[in-house]
Amino acid sequence: MVKVAIAQFRPKLSPDNLRKHWLLGQSTDADIVIFPELSMNGYKIKDALLEDAFEVDYFQQLRSMGKDVVLGAAIREGAKVFNSGIYISKDEIFIHRKVHLPTYGVFEEGRFFFPGNGFETFETKAGKTTLLICEDAFSGDAFNFISREKPDLTIVLSASPARGFKDGGLLIEEQWDAILKSLAVLSGGYVAFSNRVGFEDGLGFWGGSRLVNPLGEVEVKAPYFDEAIIEGELNHKLTLTQKYLLRKEG
Repeated sequence: MVKVAIAQFRPKLSPDNLRKHWLLGQSTDADIVIFPELSMNGYKIKDALLEDAFEVDYFQQLRSMGKDVVLGAAIREGAKVFNSGIYISKDEIFIHRKVHLPTYGVFEEGRFFFPGNGFETFETKAGKTTLLICEDAFSGDAFNFISREKPDLTIVLSASPARGFKDGGLLIEEQWDAILKSLAVLSGGYVAFSNRVGFEDGLGFWGGSRLVNPLGEVEVKAPYFDEAIIEGELNHKLTLTQKYLLRKEG
C-alpha cells in the first residue's frame, strides 16, 4: 500500500516557506506528502507576485527528501505567472496550472495569475494521478475529466476561506465534502484534499483536510483551523474493485 500524508499548515505570506515544507515532510514516513494551495507563497500575494514567484527549477532540491512532495506555488514561466500545483518525485516534476481562477467576492486571482489550459494525468507511486487546485474542483470540465480518466488518486490543493458559519459546522465544508465524495465515486479512486489554515488580510482559512476513499467515505480528517498532519493508506484492491464496478454499470 502507498501511504499518504496531508500537511495542513499556515504558510508565511512570503516566498520563505521551504524550510517548513522540509521539516513537515521529514516528520512522516509517508510515501507522498501533500501541502495546500500556494503553500510556498501564501495566498494573498497580490502585487508581490512577480517578485516572489518561483522558477520551477527551484524545487529540484526537494527531490532529495526521499519521498514524493506535492505543494502549491506561484510559478513564473517567461512573462506569465501561474497558480500551480507541483508534484515532485526523485525522477521528475509535474506541474498543474490552475485552470479556473476565481475573481468574485474576496477572490482576485484573475487579476494576478494566468489560467492553465486544462487537466492531465500522470503516473506516480499511487498509480494514475491528477492534480486540481481549489476552484478547479467545482467545475463541470473537471468532473467530466475525472469521470472519463478515472485516476487512482485525485489530489486537490486548496486555500478555502471559512464562510457560511452555522450550528455545528461550516456551509463551505458541506459543499467541499459533497464535491470530494462525488469525485471519489466518479473516479473509483482516492481523493486527497489539502486545505490551509491561518489568517491573511482578513481571510481565515478553515482547514478540514481529508482523505476520501473510492466508496466516497472520509477515512481521515484534520481539525478546523489548527495545523495538523494526517495520514492514510491507499488500498489498491479497493480502487480496482470500484473501477470494475463502474465499468460494469457503464
